Amino acid sequence: MAPSTAAADPLADGRDAFRRRAWAEAYERLSAADGRAPLAAPDLERLAMAAYLYGREERAVETWERAHRALHEAGAVGRAVRCAFWLGLTLARYGQHARAGGWFARGARLLADSGEDCVECGYLLVPSAFGALEGGDFAGARAAFAEVAGIADRFADPDLVALSRLGQGQALIAAGEVAAGTSLLDEAMVAVTADEVSPIAAGIVYCAVLIACRDIFDVGRAAEWTEALSRWCAAQPDLKPYRGQCLVHRSEIMELRGEWSAALAQAQQACALLAGRTVDPAVGMAQYQRGELLRLRGALSEAEGAYREADHWGHSPQPGLALLRLAQGRTDDAVAAVRRVVAQAGGDRVRRARVLAACVDVSLAAGDPGAAREAAEELGRTADGFASPYLRAVAAGARGAVLLSEGDAQGAWEALGVARAAWQELDAPYEAALVRVLTAEVCLLLGDRDTAKLELAAARTVFAGLGAAPQLARVDRLAGRVPGRPPGGLTPREVEVLRLVAGGATNREIAATLVISEKTVARHLDNMFTKLSVSTRSAATAYAYRHGLV
Repeated sequence: MAPSTAAADPLADGRDAFRRRAWAEAYERLSAADGRAPLAAPDLERLAMAAYLYGREERAVETWERAHRALHEAGAVGRAVRCAFWLGLTLARYGQHARAGGWFARGARLLADSGEDCVECGYLLVPSAFGALEGGDFAGARAAFAEVAGIADRFADPDLVALSRLGQGQALIAAGEVAAGTSLLDEAMVAVTADEVSPIAAGIVYCAVLIACRDIFDVGRAAEWTEALSRWCAAQPDLKPYRGQCLVHRSEIMELRGEWSAALAQAQQACALLAGRTVDPAVGMAQYQRGELLRLRGALSEAEGAYREADHWGHSPQPGLALLRLAQGRTDDAVAAVRRVVAQAGGDRVRRARVLAACVDVSLAAGDPGAAREAAEELGRTADGFASPYLRAVAAGARGAVLLSEGDAQGAWEALGVARAAWQELDAPYEAALVRVLTAEVCLLLGDRDTAKLELAAARTVFAGLGAAPQLARVDRLAGRVPGRPPGGLTPREVEVLRLVAGGATNREIAATLVISEKTVARHLDNMFTKLSVSTRSAATAYAYRHGLV
């Protein structure tokens, strides 16, 4: 039999597979060709990129080094420096920063020695520009990326143009110029989605833009670009980098849209895909997202394991772990965690905003309305600064919860109305249902039992469909107190406490059951004794039986 075409010409097949972005085939065929006879520099560059995109990082580094040497020996300084740039970027991505810095320095020396005016001069400015951005020097980063953009435009290099727009956008957003920054991010993404950019640069831009969207709480933009990233990954089935992070972002969007089963499947798939990638930051992201979904469903022990894994891989487990502690009745631990995270965030508005809503919930449960109000007010100011519908919805809900705790029924009603409308606009059923539960509590405070029943029934339908077991239990507890007006001027929460007292529960047991602090239980008892004109638990118990509260 005649030999197959693939066996006869692996080099031609490898080039064809590379053109089709079939990375596994390109890697295997070009490797086979290299085994027959050492590849020339252009094919070494193809093999290095295919190896990287197929998840063979060590082979990618080795092959880029060979390509660099071959190009340098041939006097092709610019292309040799380009290999040094990709080498440094790959090594930095996988935590080998000293080696990465060495390659960037070698590239800079080669350009200085040659005196060439080439586009690679712009490429070598990129690492220091991103370093300035990460170091908080936003003005310096913006100036550096503007210089990169000038070189990129002059040489009409699509990869460098996209990277420069990305960096400029990130610097503007970090400096508070969100509208101008997102405009540049969108411009970078247009080049990526139009397939004008090489796969590695495209993956960098995709992931950085999505993280920027999360940082400014721009859910709509994040959803749009996540869908684009999903299509891009789907068109390259062998792609290994970026796919795990894509799955995490998809899971986050699905969670918000109320597709919890699919979201959990995506998060678990990301964890499995990234299991062998020991330095990929997406590993921690995937575990944290998995923990969030498990916590929301009430699988608390599994959620704790996921949060611990996230922490192990360098991703903060907060505020999810603090909310888990709250669900476990460990209110003091939750308070300590959220206060620490807020303090450590310093002036970083994004980091603070991510934990402030949890700080409100935890502070209210701990009987500290002052801390809850302070957190809610800061959240509101941050939401105004970002002009984010998502963050405004969170802030309005937090404000409503605080006002409810203070007995301001009218103020709570108005704030919760704003939150509900925003969540419905964002198509976020779980968050909208949470607002309905708070609205039911406002109705109970106002004596409007019929509306409270309607709100709780609607919320229950949503929670049942999602499998949100903790919130289902909360709704059922609230629904149990709706039919009659509490006697003696007691609040609904005081009735809950009284029932538990009548059942013989201690303050500690009441705190664990209602997920509040013992100090809050004591405060409820003092208020209840005053209203009922009793001074002992046994007298309060007798009152409960006389009025049919038990």
